[in-house]
Amino acid sequence: MRRSAFLRLFLFVLALAVPTVLAHGTKAPGKGARKDILYVCACGDACACTTVSTKPGKCTCGKDLQGGHVVKVEKDEALVCLCGADCACKINSKDATKCTCGNTLKRVKLKGTGLYFCNCGGACECNTLSDKAGKCGCGMALHKAS
Repeated sequence: MRRSAFLRLFLFVLALAVPTVLAHGTKAPGKGARKDILYVCACGDACACTTVSTKPGKCTCGKDLQGGHVVKVEKDEALVCLCGADCACKINSKDATKCTCGNTLKRVKLKGTGLYFCNCGGACECNTLSDKAGKCGCGMALHKAS
């Protein structure tokens, strides 16, 4: 009798757990966090500040940094779509100055920011950025933008 109650309890817990696991996938902890988010000064071309961060904050000019995501890294520059940190659009195949959501891409110089970035080139699109040394999403070592 005791074994039967335990088995029913186990099956009940299993029935609750399986849909949750399937809904969230099998990603390891920390693997799902986006590493392509960049906060930049979006004051406009007339503004001389070039503040760049992996975290929200303020520009050197005092305005809030605007969140976006990197769609491509070219040498020491990042092409950033400022549609928000939650968006996942790509470069527009018909107009390389825009992303698929319609926003104009912002070119951000990474040199001198102290950030680490993935610059593996080619068809790699991991676009990993960090404020600490580590590995790209593709497995290569991050380069320091010094």
